[in-house]
Amino acid sequence: MTTEGDANRLGAYLRARRDLVTPAQVGLPVGDNRRVPGLRREEVAMLAGISADYYLRLERGRDAHPSLQVLEALARVLQLDEVERTYLLGLGSPRPRAPRRRKPERVPERLHQLLATINLPAFIEGRAFDVLASNELAVAFSPRLRPGENRLRSLMLDPEEQAFHRDWEGSTAGFVASLRATIGDDGDDPRFVELVGELAISSERFRALWSRHDVRTLEGGSTVVDHPVVGELRLHRDKLPVEGVILVVYYADAGSESEQKLRMLATLAASGDAIGEAAGAPASRDTFR
Repeated sequence: MTTEGDANRLGAYLRARRDLVTPAQVGLPVGDNRRVPGLRREEVAMLAGISADYYLRLERGRDAHPSLQVLEALARVLQLDEVERTYLLGLGSPRPRAPRRRKPERVPERLHQLLATINLPAFIEGRAFDVLASNELAVAFSPRLRPGENRLRSLMLDPEEQAFHRDWEGSTAGFVASLRATIGDDGDDPRFVELVGELAISSERFRALWSRHDVRTLEGGSTVVDHPVVGELRLHRDKLPVEGVILVVYYADAGSESEQKLRMLATLAASGDAIGEAAGAPASRDTFR
């Protein structure tokens, strides 16, 4: 399934972003008869120093490769940050004639060894948030981190995962914006098409976020989750790229209550306790297919 704007990603992005910029933000009078939530096309064109007709051509996909100067001017008018600006420049760059063939995502053997020895919730994810491998503690931390699961699908559609994240709305916004940034102009990738199509059908929240065209890099950070066994956990998350896949590790501040709870969770997962068995599973060497 494709979504609206897939054939004209540059135009769709420009439309979405101008809807988010108010006249007051760029020093224009608001007026009483505005029919659009943000800037009009002619206002964007005027502020960027291009003709209204040319800007209309960009939004309608009649010119998919404007000059760097035009893209930079539009990024300034639309008040894009560095990540959003880079994304816009990528959309306006000429695409290769032949589709890119990506290698299957595989987990290096040394990462399997690392997962087996590290005493922290850790897993490997692919470009589309597919879980490729995980250790026992990661699955005890969240059963949705078993290999073969997709983190974004779980976040959008699984009620248990929704309850797990204290800031579910912020988490969903970050994940969807990161997926946008990762896809870039690679929207023909079958895995992305499949995932976006499924979520566009199944999740109203996803449709609303996808239509905003937000882009963001989802790197390290902190999170608060409500674990069904050990309760609230305040954790840091690091994401480390390794040979085309991402190693994700959760950890707590040294000496904190959350660190004690992670140790308790590790004990339950390693002991084969009934609670641990319900949430945990052995680390798998299978990648997502």
